Amino acid sequence: MQRGVSMPVLPMTDRPGPMAIQRRGRRTPPAELAILDMDKVESEKAGTVQILVVDDEKPICDIIQEALQHFGYHCLSALSGEEALKILEKHKVDIVITDIKMPGGMNGIELTTLIKANHGADVIVMTGFAEDFTYEQIIEKGASDFMLKPVGIKELLIRLKRVLRERAMLSERNRAEALLRESERRYQELSITDNLTKLYNSRQFYNQITAEIERTNRYNHNLTLLMMDIDNFKQYNDAYGHLEGDNVLLRFADVIRNCLRRTDSAYRYGGEEFVVILPDTDGEQGMVTAERIRQEFKKEVFTPKPGKTVRVTVSTGVSQFNHNEDLVTFIRRADLNMYRAKEKGKDQVVFSHETP
Repeated sequence: MQRGVSMPVLPMTDRPGPMAIQRRGRRTPPAELAILDMDKVESEKAGTVQILVVDDEKPICDIIQEALQHFGYHCLSALSGEEALKILEKHKVDIVITDIKMPGGMNGIELTTLIKANHGADVIVMTGFAEDFTYEQIIEKGASDFMLKPVGIKELLIRLKRVLRERAMLSERNRAEALLRESERRYQELSITDNLTKLYNSRQFYNQITAEIERTNRYNHNLTLLMMDIDNFKQYNDAYGHLEGDNVLLRFADVIRNCLRRTDSAYRYGGEEFVVILPDTDGEQGMVTAERIRQEFKKEVFTPKPGKTVRVTVSTGVSQFNHNEDLVTFIRRADLNMYRAKEKGKDQVVFSHETP
């Protein structure tokens, strides 16, 4: 039993209603009970709150638990810090009300530290040893509030409501911040991603290719660019409609993804044009990747209308970066090689170092 704490007892009563709390000759006045009943009426959300009371003296646990249950709170109790941790592992608890000095095991400060590290509950600490602890010391350990015994139920309810309000405000703020972060992430994603294919868009392409060129010049690495254009795409769109055309674009985007390494990146450059950046890759190796994409896409069979099957092809230009050349020249060479592939009959890959 703790020094400075009078043993609370629950009087037997046949009359229903507020629980009268007695401490060695002191009975809670009727006026105070009336105030508490008003609190009960105002506490409409109490039934959603789970509280864990921790004290090595069972009568204290019982009286606090019964009083809080009277005002609509769900309550659990534990006679030690170790027992409290086991309960916290099994139950969602919003607030823990704990004594500090509990002989024979973990004390309330140690319990508070573990709760804040591993559980989402707030902690209200109470003690009968006022001279041994300060408010600042307890709060620094993670407690949300600190009370001196003997604890009046009215005071406990006031403290409890304050902690619950702060908890709700913090939860709302965290939720708002999470929504803001998600909105920013979505905005960022939309600003750099093609809405249809979910590949990166041309805006992101120019950001990334600029960074890759800087890295290539700095470390003297290879860098290759693929410029791809779906053959006869306008005619396909005109014949079968834009929805079927979109299906071709989606399938081609999937083929590209499946043919690349994690270090490569693909972009919808515009319309039916796509580009791929291949870091640490020379032109010959880029030809291999481009050819793999061409062959895999040619295997795709489209059914734009019942009974009609169509295969679609792609023409690709490959450009290897010449160190210290400008961005425009590098991209123009890839574009030129792509048009050379078209001129040669389409469904081809062309690689050349020449730039007119």
